[in-house]
Amino acid sequence: MSIKSDTSVAPVSRLPVFNKNMSAEDIEKMTRNAQEASNFLKAISHEGRLMILCHLASGEKTVTELEELLSARQSAVSQQLSRLRLEGIVKPRRDGKVIYYSLTDHRSTQIMEVVYDLFCRQD
Repeated sequence: MSIKSDTSVAPVSRLPVFNKNMSAEDIEKMTRNAQEASNFLKAISHEGRLMILCHLASGEKTVTELEELLSARQSAVSQQLSRLRLEGIVKPRRDGKVIYYSLTDHRSTQIMEVVYDLFCRQD
């Protein structure tokens, strides 16, 4: 049995190229973006919050629906939603006495798709 070397070309990275000739403005922008990304990743780096985002990726849900889906107490779900709301990842919508939660933008859905592909997809 012979082992063949992989001669395929590696995909071109979409990551920026950093070098010592970057302007102060570019470095400042990169630092701001890194801080924003860090805050976002910290906010979703909890099992409960990650599960909430999984459920909200399919559409808005009430706190009660999330409680049932997660088999969790209302206080635990509300605490995790509070952190996600504070970071601007989810938004509430009140309809009478009921509060619905949904994702604020496409970033959360994109991250959840990547997490799913890396950790959950059955090949």
